[in-house]
Amino acid sequence: MRILGPLSLLFGLAFASDASGEAINLTMTWVGILCLIIFVVGYFFIAAEENFHINKAKPAIFIGTFMFLLIGLYMLGNGMDVHSLQDEVNHLILEIAQIIFFLMVAMTYIEALIERDVFNALKYNLVSKGYTYKKLFWLTGILAFFISPVADNLTTALILSTVLLTIDRHNTNFLVAGAINIVVAANAGGAWSPFGDITTLMAWAAGKAPFIDFFALFPASIIGWGLTAFLLARVVPEGSPHFDPSTEPKVVVKKGGKVVIGLGIFTIFSAVMMHQLFHLPAMWGMMFGFSLLSLYTYFYKKTNKNEEPMHVFHYMSKIENDTLFFFFGILAAVGALHYLGFLNYAVALYDKLGATPVNIGVGFLSAIVDNVPVMSAVLKSNPPMNLDQWLLVTLTAGIGGSMISFGSAAGVGVMGKLKGIYTFGAHMKHAWTIVAGYIVSLIVWYVQFEILGLY
Repeated sequence: MRILGPLSLLFGLAFASDASGEAINLTMTWVGILCLIIFVVGYFFIAAEENFHINKAKPAIFIGTFMFLLIGLYMLGNGMDVHSLQDEVNHLILEIAQIIFFLMVAMTYIEALIERDVFNALKYNLVSKGYTYKKLFWLTGILAFFISPVADNLTTALILSTVLLTIDRHNTNFLVAGAINIVVAANAGGAWSPFGDITTLMAWAAGKAPFIDFFALFPASIIGWGLTAFLLARVVPEGSPHFDPSTEPKVVVKKGGKVVIGLGIFTIFSAVMMHQLFHLPAMWGMMFGFSLLSLYTYFYKKTNKNEEPMHVFHYMSKIENDTLFFFFGILAAVGALHYLGFLNYAVALYDKLGATPVNIGVGFLSAIVDNVPVMSAVLKSNPPMNLDQWLLVTLTAGIGGSMISFGSAAGVGVMGKLKGIYTFGAHMKHAWTIVAGYIVSLIVWYVQFEILGLY
């Protein structure tokens, strides 16, 4: 073990602890420095996946596993007890598995709803009403805000950006404003629900706030998004998109689709109840809901032989496995940094500056880095904070990524859908409206939580 150098003068001595309580700090050893370099280089390739044409899951898995391999080699080479490393990885596996299984079931339900034409029917109902561009702008934003708490912000943004293209592929002003609105609304909507964003799911799974308490963030989320949408609406063009019913066949929900919706709602209810009443991981309730969907598809096939069958494992084969593996890799990498001792600097930062300024800064950092590793780092460092501050960092990490187009999974997804239209430059042109909404969200949080104490 080596004592920290000059950095300790700024932050104080910071140590991780092994199972026996013996202090471990590897930040200034060769393995600590090398792992930090590997993390930074790996994350560069993750952030620049479009430039290098490499799926972000690949460098994430590499750095997440390789860093622990290097730590193990260092500990063996220096005659250190590796049981603490084993305990760290075992705890990490449990933490990651809860998130992966939860997301896997949620994604399977989404694929089932897509196959049953639930979202296509929604698309048709929107474009066939003859609404104006401004009304469609507000409707897609409202839908994004209220669907993302259940379907997650990335899925919501992808579905509704497809709706935008269906409405009008050539009206750039409408598409850019609508895309930004959907990204901001999806991220804001996801911030007040444990299911709406991976960051809120992580905070809930870690026991930082009870399920119902996340809903206290609703006022800050909706008012902040509302201001951004109001400012963006000024650039939405007048008039209505062209719609020809003769070339657009009517889409209705396929048989069984409404049952899948009901099962999805009951699955979420099961996850909440099992977590709240029995203190079981929320993914246990999700897996129970998955079993119900599996049984339903079996009986549907038996009793509706003349209908198009439903195949639950086919739905599973279509989920975004690269996203799941990305979460595994990045959470493992952050876990390695935690074990090495780097995240203890975050605790010192909270002690030095105070929770509120640091949590506000987390939002700006999320816009640059991505909110998943940022939130994972905060949870791993586990600074001593009350419920109001844990909800604040959940809010800022959730909505902060909207400020830059690639700062959130929703933004990256929509950029892929609207290539050449919704770009970094187009987003930054209107970024001031998002910053304004972010500031208003913080003001609402401060008044509600710190002045009125309403949470």
